[in-house]
Amino acid sequence: MTSFKHITVNPVAGALGAEVSDFHLGDVNEDAFQEVRVAFLEHQVLFFRDQEITRDQQKAFGSRFGTLQIHPFLQPLKNEGHPEFILLYSNAQSPYLAENWHSDVTFVQEPPLGSVLRCVEAPEFGGDTMWASTYAAYDALSDKMQRMLSDLVAVHDTVRSFSRPSYDTAGTGRQPPPVMSAEHPVVRTHPETGRKGLFVNTTFTSHIKDMKPAESTALLSFLYHHMTTPDFSCRFRWRPNSVAMWDNRCTQHRVVADNKTANRRMERITINGDRPY
Repeated sequence: MTSFKHITVNPVAGALGAEVSDFHLGDVNEDAFQEVRVAFLEHQVLFFRDQEITRDQQKAFGSRFGTLQIHPFLQPLKNEGHPEFILLYSNAQSPYLAENWHSDVTFVQEPPLGSVLRCVEAPEFGGDTMWASTYAAYDALSDKMQRMLSDLVAVHDTVRSFSRPSYDTAGTGRQPPPVMSAEHPVVRTHPETGRKGLFVNTTFTSHIKDMKPAESTALLSFLYHHMTTPDFSCRFRWRPNSVAMWDNRCTQHRVVADNKTANRRMERITINGDRPY
């Protein structure tokens, strides 16, 4: 494990995840930032506490990793001058979003590099987020399974998410958004670390190309179950002004929907990535 001079990094689980202290996202020293980059690639998801930052500061921090994505469907703060932000909120009237394991926006040709999520309001208990390492999931497979998966391509689309008939159109007379889709390798090579990880998820992956439906369903079901093995995961309890930053190229995540009546509000920016190979 790398040692650092300008920040403190404490792992939270064996597979992935580390809490970073002695670092403030709104006042970034270049030497400290370069260590954060190293920690990000090493631990896959980083957690920062007590980050009282503005939206502009959050965007400025994310922009140091790459250009920011404007989501093709979700731009709730566009009229406030922040089209890059996505809001994740829930309360007694609005159910949790993102309860299923997923990587973000894999239905585009160049899925995100990662995201920076800040907690604005957290429940007294519950509403944690979990992450899983797709590196660890891949490494745990047999050599024969790894070889079989190496040539497979999966189709990712919005049929079951943003383009489903019931998505935010009930009673409005609006048509659901058109379907977006992309093809990606089932096993992805990380462009910076060179490590391999599984790149399918329950929310956006439709099927494995050139397989019969029953074959695709059986294989994907195995992979989905395998990737949620507890040994590959970590869990984070939110407090206001906590921030999580994760590598979308080698992780999946989900919210734990265990306190559905409490108020919970998160604000997320997403960093553009490259085409998986």
